[in-house]
Amino acid sequence: MATIVETAETSELLSELTTMVGREDPYPRYDRLRQISPLVRADDGAIVVTRYADCATVARDGRLGHTSPDMLAFVGLPDWAEHPALRLLFTSMLAANPPAHTRLRRLVSSAFTARRVQALEPAIEAMVADLLDRMDGETDFVSAFAFPLPVNVIGELLGVPAADRAQFQPLIRDWTQVLEVIDPEVLARADPAASTVRAYLADLIAERRRRPGTDLISSLVAGGTEQLTEDELVTMAGLLFAAGFETTTNLLVNGLVALLGHPKQVPAVQADPAGAVEELLRFDTPVQLISRLAYEDVQIAGVTIGAGERLVAYLGAGNRDPERFIAPHRLDLFRADNAPLSFGGGIHYCLGAPLARLEAKIAFPALFRRFPNLVAAGEPERRDSLTIRGLTRMPVRT
Repeated sequence: MATIVETAETSELLSELTTMVGREDPYPRYDRLRQISPLVRADDGAIVVTRYADCATVARDGRLGHTSPDMLAFVGLPDWAEHPALRLLFTSMLAANPPAHTRLRRLVSSAFTARRVQALEPAIEAMVADLLDRMDGETDFVSAFAFPLPVNVIGELLGVPAADRAQFQPLIRDWTQVLEVIDPEVLARADPAASTVRAYLADLIAERRRRPGTDLISSLVAGGTEQLTEDELVTMAGLLFAAGFETTTNLLVNGLVALLGHPKQVPAVQADPAGAVEELLRFDTPVQLISRLAYEDVQIAGVTIGAGERLVAYLGAGNRDPERFIAPHRLDLFRADNAPLSFGGGIHYCLGAPLARLEAKIAFPALFRRFPNLVAAGEPERRDSLTIRGLTRMPVRT
């Protein structure tokens, strides 16, 4: 019978994950946490789960929801709405629960359709070819390819002019740091970044009201029988833009690191691009954890988790659970029965998952066709984050 464990060792392991040393390779720490107990109590009171089955429950169970803005006041942030970074994030669909979440997702899903995503394939192929044409000799893969591809794809989908897109990488990175930690130092960077993003998108929405196009923002502005409010439009556009390139950039970066470390696996990228992308998502997922709040009692690992408890599911740990995956620390691009948790699950399953998969499925085969001798050319620089795992710089030689 499992119990919720809190010991000096579990506290130390969780503390190490907040350091750059722990973030460089979190997987041995995940393994040890899983060995100790399926349920571990963190110092801040949250219950941490690391098994695949338990992470899946946290992601999919409707009795577990996002922390509402009201809860921010409860945990010591009564003035959260006065911070642009927190307001833009915690009034978005990302932090909403039913019925508000149901309404917002329905409205954006009607515009963010599979058909619209699939229609982007020729444009993505052209963008990939253009970026590869510019890569020559020694270059930084992040700035040369992994950032510009997804930011241009989501920019194209939303209708953000090409000349304006590059400015958003540092802005979104500073804003989304509040997903990792909320303190005065982080807010000092995140708040002005969020204000800049919000002001830009408000102006773009106003322009689309005057001159509609065929882009997603124009579709959201037009709406239908039920429309988004002005504030909801800006917040939704900000969320879609940020999520549209942050996760995919790091999927491309983490995936390339894995492939360069396992060169014998590279031919499988050409043989089965879709399967390869699933394994790369599993092996080193860009989103390492999700948080939920229990709104009702729920059973996890045979233990009743009471209403009001906070849970953190380490998706990166679940994706390396030996109870679910054979030899989980081995990269196997032909892995059968692969179902990574990388895009979450349930009603909060990532809306942009098909787009991220499509970009990666096109990018990796094209990259290695063009540069079959691609190698690392220096030490990469890791992003100071665990929630969103990736690199800020990755030198390569073509």
